[in-house]
Amino acid sequence: MTNQKTVSIVGASGYTGGEILRLVADHPHLQVGQIVSRTYAGQPVTRVHPHLRGVDMPSFVEPSALQACDVLVLAMPHGQAMREIEKYAGLAEYIVDLSADFRLRTPEAFQRWYGEAHSAPAWLEKFAYGLPESNREQIRQSKYVSGVGCNATATNLALLPLVRSGLLRAERPIIAEVKAGSSEGGATANPGTHHPVRANVVRSYAPVGHRHTAEIQQVLRLTDVHLSLTSLDIVRGALATAHAFVRPGTTEKDLWKAYRAVIKPEPFLRIVKEQHGLYRRPEPKLLAGTNFADISFDLDETTGRVVAVCAIDNLMKGAAGTAVQCMNLMLGYDETSGLGFRGIHPV
Repeated sequence: MTNQKTVSIVGASGYTGGEILRLVADHPHLQVGQIVSRTYAGQPVTRVHPHLRGVDMPSFVEPSALQACDVLVLAMPHGQAMREIEKYAGLAEYIVDLSADFRLRTPEAFQRWYGEAHSAPAWLEKFAYGLPESNREQIRQSKYVSGVGCNATATNLALLPLVRSGLLRAERPIIAEVKAGSSEGGATANPGTHHPVRANVVRSYAPVGHRHTAEIQQVLRLTDVHLSLTSLDIVRGALATAHAFVRPGTTEKDLWKAYRAVIKPEPFLRIVKEQHGLYRRPEPKLLAGTNFADISFDLDETTGRVVAVCAIDNLMKGAAGTAVQCMNLMLGYDETSGLGFRGIHPV
């Protein structure tokens, strides 16, 4: 196909890099450019991403070999992109950075949550926060888009209808707990992700102070939001369970109206709230490999407490899938291009 945009990926040996490659390879308007990895330079992509066997792709190259392209995806550890953003901006008209380097709006917020001074503070305002459901028009008009935190994404999508409807009692605290799979830890093992240590666990690993709290506060424009993280013995998936309070007199019918108003227009959001059957509430397992977010809510009318739940694939809607969704918006393509995979069952 002519007029395809070339997408190169820096840090392509990680899990999100592999997902970007998978999505771009099947995209009607994009094609894979250079695949950059210092560790695997010169080796075939399938050495690291075996699910791409049979796909015609170049081998990994050294970072020094990176050339100009249309879209550059930066899939590096936090702190690296901001140190070389001027160089990368000279190589591509469009940039999507999957790290946390450009997610927050101020250098003060970055310093607080990431414990270091931002090395390119002037660039923070140039990046649009990359969650289309909350920031679509800014993404559409931008050439630089940040990635999203997967835990923040699941929590934000669960709560967004309550915020937009005005039903939320903002003076009451919001408590969100996210259960997450091991792929959140990335492709490089550490003592906490080593299989014999991690297998068969339900482990609270960030009861307070998780960095994704900053993104939730930023998107929802609320300050009294609190996040806890629990690690599960699964590979893909994140399930956010958020507890919030709504105005007195709010009914189940009011919540249906609020959630439908936000979710119905969105191509990748779905209400999953059934009365019968095995799959009555969102389950991350059913979303593996997809860009969908399944959302539900329940109301205790005696107290006004709402339990809002959102399930996603952390590597897709929480990272690579949303990144491609943003590329589509930036480049003027149909927002759903290359993201039509519906998932499989059983998994």
